[in-house]
Amino acid sequence: MVLALGLLLGTGFVSTTFAQEAAEISEVVLTEEVVAAEVEEPVEALPQSVANIVWLLMTAFLVMFMQAGFGLLESGLTRSKNTVNIMTKNLMDFCVGCLVFWAVGYAIMYGDNKNGFIGWDPNLIFMSLEANGDDPAMSAAWLFQMVFAGTAATIVSGAMAERTKLGGYLVYAILICAVLYPVTGHWIWGPSGWLGAMNMRDFAGSTVVHSVGAWAALVGAYIVGPRKGKYGPDGKIKVFPGHNMVYATLGAFILWFGWYGFNAGSTLSAVDGIAHVAVTTTLAAAAGGVAGLMISWLKTGFPDLTMAINGIIGGLVSITAGCASVSSGSAVIIGGLAGILVYFSVGFIDRVMRIDDPVGAVSVHGTCGMWGTIAIGLFGQRSIDIRYWAEDTAIKDGLFFGGGTSQLVTQSIGVLAVLAFCLSVSWLIFSIVRATVGLRASDEDQEDGLDISEHGMEAYPDFKPNDGQ
Repeated sequence: MVLALGLLLGTGFVSTTFAQEAAEISEVVLTEEVVAAEVEEPVEALPQSVANIVWLLMTAFLVMFMQAGFGLLESGLTRSKNTVNIMTKNLMDFCVGCLVFWAVGYAIMYGDNKNGFIGWDPNLIFMSLEANGDDPAMSAAWLFQMVFAGTAATIVSGAMAERTKLGGYLVYAILICAVLYPVTGHWIWGPSGWLGAMNMRDFAGSTVVHSVGAWAALVGAYIVGPRKGKYGPDGKIKVFPGHNMVYATLGAFILWFGWYGFNAGSTLSAVDGIAHVAVTTTLAAAAGGVAGLMISWLKTGFPDLTMAINGIIGGLVSITAGCASVSSGSAVIIGGLAGILVYFSVGFIDRVMRIDDPVGAVSVHGTCGMWGTIAIGLFGQRSIDIRYWAEDTAIKDGLFFGGGTSQLVTQSIGVLAVLAFCLSVSWLIFSIVRATVGLRASDEDQEDGLDISEHGMEAYPDFKPNDGQ
């Protein structure tokens, strides 16, 4: 009897426990179903305005990282005794350029005073309209343009390497970010620029950024003079080999990577058109690298790594203007021809003009920048360009696509106008700098290396460099 009662009570207890557990499991299942249902509900999309800001900032960060690429490339292609000096210039031209472009450069470039030549807006001085962060879109736009200004300034560093005083160089860097880049940028990209009104196309800056820096570099390299011992009295040209091709190659990879920010970021919006821009950018770089290597191989009997590097960067510079206006096939042609142009341009500037450009900056950024901008008049397609521009501002078809010479003439006018302006203003700037703070390091300082004479330190204190390095 007692045993039966115990079994009965035990069975009831177990039944009750099972019932409670089943209820709890059911509650958990129902809760999970509710949560799953909530997750499956469509999430509100990121507003386009916010996506645009995020895209512009991310690409600006990529372009800023290109400063590291320039530093590695330039130091690798020059002698080890000047490494600290080159790295300092690449670091500080960005710093001073940032402050100057914040103070006045942006106001000149994007101020709208309707004259078409020099913009001005007092509200943009020191970015006063955005001092408190009330306009995130303007903040993103300023940052994107500022890193472009820094790129234009740092191009000069390589062409004037190994014999230019730091103080004189920094004065120039201030003026390119306050005058040269903002004024030419206003002409083409500003709200009332006269070249922009002609529908000149320079999508991401083959001319506005790269040629501006290159023409200033050409003048600077001429005025500062060649490195000690570069051109002998017997007419022979001495070659100063770079001290670290690993640096140079890594610098090229970093520049290529950063260029996706340069070109694709110039859509200024998170739109699907960035894919085509990235493709044309990639193909032009690849074609330039192959062409640069092959032409050096054919002409010298050796596949020259420096020419492959300069061919890649030349291809990138050349496609920067038309990356959103030409087909992928045209991008290969434009980049490939740039790789060939670099080779012959380097030789012409060194042997014929006898201007000492240690890294080939003028050829890469000037010659290829000019070529790429003009190439839109040959290979440009309105059907591609109109995806990124309004109908009334889209380009005309290029000469090779049945559009005649109209766009070619427009592109050529823009290139020549920027060339004339930059050469004349740069001549004035460098002449004043040379006469005041000084520009050229002494022969003794060049012999010792600017790391010691200018900075009192060495990049490789534990290693004794080879003679002349």
